[in-house]
Amino acid sequence: MKGKIYLFLMIFFSTIVFAQKTVSGKITDEDGIAIPSASVTIEEPGKDAILAYGITNSKGEYKVTFTSAESNVDLKVKAFNQKPIIKQISNSDQNLTFKMQSEATEIKEVQLKTKMITSRGDTIAYDLKAFDSKSDRTLADVMKKIPGIEVNADGSILYQGNAINKFYVNGKDLMEGGYGTINNSLPKDAVQKVEVLENHQPVKMLQGKIPSDAAAINIKLKNSVTMTGRGEVGTGFGDPWLWNVKLTPMFFGQKSQWVANYKTNNMGEQVENEGNIIGFGSSWEGRRGNAAQNDWLNVENANTPNLPVRRYLFNNVHYLSANYLTNIDNKKEWEFKANANYTNNSVEREDNVQTVYAPTQDQAGSTITTSTRNNFYTDKLKGELIFTKNAKKGFFKNTTTFSQFWNADRAVATRVGRIGDQSLQSPTSSFQNSLSTIIPWKEKMVNLKSYINYQDDSQVLEITPANYLQFPYLLPKTNEDDPDKFGIINFAPGTSAVQDFRIKTLDTSHSANISFTTKGWTFTPQIGVDYSTDKLSTNFNGLAIPNPAIENDVQPDFGSSVYENNLDFTEIVPSASVGINYKNDRWSLYANVPINFNSIKAEDDLRGVSKSLNKTTFTPNAFLQYSFASFWKASLTGNISNNFGDIQTAYAGYMLLSPAGFNVMDANNPIPEINTKTAGSRIEYRNPLNNLFFNLNYRISDTKRNLLSSPVLDRNTGFTLIQYRNQDNKSTSNSFSGEVGKYFPKFKTNLSVNYRNSYTVSDAFLDNTQYESQNTNQSYGLKFNNTYFSWMSIDYNVSFSRNKQENVGLPNGGRLATNKGFNHNLAAFLYPLENHTIGFAWDQVNSSDGTRKFDNAFFDLSYQFSWAKKKIDFELKWMNIANRKVFETYDILASQNAVRYTTMQLRPSQVMFTVKFNFK
Repeated sequence: MKGKIYLFLMIFFSTIVFAQKTVSGKITDEDGIAIPSASVTIEEPGKDAILAYGITNSKGEYKVTFTSAESNVDLKVKAFNQKPIIKQISNSDQNLTFKMQSEATEIKEVQLKTKMITSRGDTIAYDLKAFDSKSDRTLADVMKKIPGIEVNADGSILYQGNAINKFYVNGKDLMEGGYGTINNSLPKDAVQKVEVLENHQPVKMLQGKIPSDAAAINIKLKNSVTMTGRGEVGTGFGDPWLWNVKLTPMFFGQKSQWVANYKTNNMGEQVENEGNIIGFGSSWEGRRGNAAQNDWLNVENANTPNLPVRRYLFNNVHYLSANYLTNIDNKKEWEFKANANYTNNSVEREDNVQTVYAPTQDQAGSTITTSTRNNFYTDKLKGELIFTKNAKKGFFKNTTTFSQFWNADRAVATRVGRIGDQSLQSPTSSFQNSLSTIIPWKEKMVNLKSYINYQDDSQVLEITPANYLQFPYLLPKTNEDDPDKFGIINFAPGTSAVQDFRIKTLDTSHSANISFTTKGWTFTPQIGVDYSTDKLSTNFNGLAIPNPAIENDVQPDFGSSVYENNLDFTEIVPSASVGINYKNDRWSLYANVPINFNSIKAEDDLRGVSKSLNKTTFTPNAFLQYSFASFWKASLTGNISNNFGDIQTAYAGYMLLSPAGFNVMDANNPIPEINTKTAGSRIEYRNPLNNLFFNLNYRISDTKRNLLSSPVLDRNTGFTLIQYRNQDNKSTSNSFSGEVGKYFPKFKTNLSVNYRNSYTVSDAFLDNTQYESQNTNQSYGLKFNNTYFSWMSIDYNVSFSRNKQENVGLPNGGRLATNKGFNHNLAAFLYPLENHTIGFAWDQVNSSDGTRKFDNAFFDLSYQFSWAKKKIDFELKWMNIANRKVFETYDILASQNAVRYTTMQLRPSQVMFTVKFNFK
């Protein structure tokens, strides 16, 4: 591994310094007056490709760094109302001054190479008309075709493989990270262009002082005041009757913006995820996140296939959301935002699973067959109020969030002849408040942050009849030197098993820092304290009876404290740190050097638990980026982190987290300690002038733990007992990935290829045997879309994967079968006549273990007529033409030294008629 690191660092630094040349100087007019905003480009002679470019500043000065193997290069100078200059120069460092002659032009802005993509500094602008096709209707439809950008089903956006940190419309952040609704519902006709803001720092006070490696998206609308939106109303044939309604009106003004949204369907569209926070901004803005339940308890869950959700989701969803933004002062510095959403959803799911366990020295191999039918009920409400001032001379942001869940899950599970009805009730209340303010103080900045989170979770898991359950349990020891021995719990027929659970959580974090800026450097010393406390109470009720087939069989007493928890878990972490930032035209540096004083205490008088940990940790992290030759960026990252577990690793009583088995922690085990060291590197090239993008990434990590999971598996039933050993263990991993994308304007084609390889080695324990788990994953894929022909457009994605698992040290274990996968998605649209569209979709998902092969193909057909004058579409769509009702696949279960063959229920063939329209 060290050799790989040295090799990559050598490539990294040699790339930076090899053959780089710099041309600098000044551009003036005939009278010697400086010309600002003139473009200076370097090209290789006879080649239509720009090596590098620069823009003159207010003094007419420019500086261009480039790399070329040619002895001479062409230098071109262009400016508004000036005659262009072309001169061949030597490939060397030099200073050149040019005087330009006046010449009237109609150029409105510097447009390099093509009008479809323009670049100014860290902003790349895309003309949407250059990428759309006749079948596209929304912003997301077109953005999928832009080079360097990926759009997921929930509307989330990746730029160069990384998530964006902000999504603006006309420069305003209405959605506060939950931008999926706009991306999926904003009509493309309302958009003038899409801007990518590279290295975007969202806090205006920090721009030019605190660098950022993330990009943002800004949507520039055609009109400064826009009333628009998208709607769909559909009905379909099936069992039951199908419906699909989407109504999303939007308003974007200079002072206020709002989006209202109601979506409901029972035909497999997962619209409720559009409200998730998928862009997290900057840590200087405070804390943002999706409210989530502490869902410790679970019914047995049917598996879901690796398919588009619409293929398998049996849903009945109603999703309602509203987002509002307005300026509350004349200077338009202060903004008030109110966001709310409500979800009511029920989901059905079903599978059948055959699990093959490899033999061990103590137990023979076995095959367990299970089937599960689920009903999941989601009922949740979220409200949010945000006050923000984001100005050059001050920053303030306060976010108050309230969330309430009334979720419930049901399952009917069959395992080795046993049938069990399972139910889970899980109400949750949650309140958060995040405050961050930056106050200018002379030449310094003072930042104060405060975060408070209170959450109350209650869960009740019930299994009827209880004798569906039959798992191992730890027998009491006669003395401490005895090895662990296990019995099998037998529940009385006709009874119920009930696991009660409640946890109350309070998290707080407060910090203060002051920033000093000098000559591009910013130093930020900070002090802070994090405090959290959890109150956990659990109880298990059931009736165990001796097995008459076993002489003197001993069964556990569920009335004893062994099956209860009454735990208080408290963590206090004072900290002191120094942030170091530097930014100039080429270099960006971010580093944080914190010292944390960790104090943790876990106490449960009922179970005799009294644990504590007091430890000082040093957890630095750093990011370094170098930009060179105009289009290249190289970066290094590294960090050390320490995690001391949480309340989930501190309780000591048995707890039925799932009907598949109990979890138990040893009261004598110490508080977990997890130390992780990671390092990463990235080389990125993005040239909007010739529409070429690519990136290479390498990452390594090393993790050390003091507790090792030690599951006990009953191979006759598939039930498990999860426990932990006080034993040092480690895992290491390294991964490499790369992607190349190119847009060919002449052929209106966007093409990209990607590759990823990861290798992980970790210590593991199963059936009283320690072994080494080795996991290798490889994947490579291709994405292609073409709108060259006026009568046809095509989108095509294909990927191949290979997963090899080997458990070294397990008797009769060793290498498990290799899992190979193939996945492709084709969407083709034909336009035989004006305003008529025929669509065809083909999804193919295959998997294989070398012996068995599972092929899963799905086909859709659609016809759409567009009433162009009214901008209304009428669509008739036939989905799953072949009426495939089950999905078959194969998986590796490394932790259980087993393989799994699964069939999952799919949506049958269905026909939908839909009317689609814009609100304006």
